[in-house]
Amino acid sequence: MIVAAGAGVRAGPGEPKQFRPIHGVPMLLRALRPFTSHPAVAHVVVALPVGHVQQPPDWLAKLGGERLGLVPGGETRAQSVRAGLRALSADATVVLVHDAARPFVSRETIDGVIARARGGVGAVAAVPVSDTVKEVAENRQIVRTVPRERLWRTHTPQGFPRAMLERAYAQLGGNEAPTDDAEVCERAGVPLEVVPDTPQNFKVTTADDFRIAEALARELR
Repeated sequence: MIVAAGAGVRAGPGEPKQFRPIHGVPMLLRALRPFTSHPAVAHVVVALPVGHVQQPPDWLAKLGGERLGLVPGGETRAQSVRAGLRALSADATVVLVHDAARPFVSRETIDGVIARARGGVGAVAAVPVSDTVKEVAENRQIVRTVPRERLWRTHTPQGFPRAMLERAYAQLGGNEAPTDDAEVCERAGVPLEVVPDTPQNFKVTTADDFRIAEALARELR
């Protein structure tokens, strides 16, 4: 499942950021390709902004078919994931959720997440925190240094046995707004593990991130 229903306002004015090109290729398409080309991925659902499902960009409409479906997302990530879960093939027993704003995911990371999810646990792509981390008060005063030895920055994809993810979302309150699916599962008491990822699988959020992504795309081509 590719979550691509956000407005992307921090990326600046223009078309939704998931449709913007990175070195000539729409970011959503870059995020899609590693999954549509993966031999273990049987069905992909993309959650889009409501107004784009019936009239998606031409390059996305051409990809549609039995293996790739488009669904209207919601106002929150949780609503979009719920919509995607309902649209997934009934045969799918393992579900991966990936951000459209992460266009550089590797096959190795996808393989690792699938393997752990098939093993019955929630699997979260992540990288260890290497910077010194400070807790800061509202007035920007530093409160303390947070020990980083056990801190990881979570990425996507995040993979789960389907029944596990559906149960976790069924327990989630309607007003709760978790920032990723691992948090939904944490609240439900689901066992979770990190799968070591690479820093290049970063989330493209701001205009500066797009400039970094352009440079990385040129290097990787």
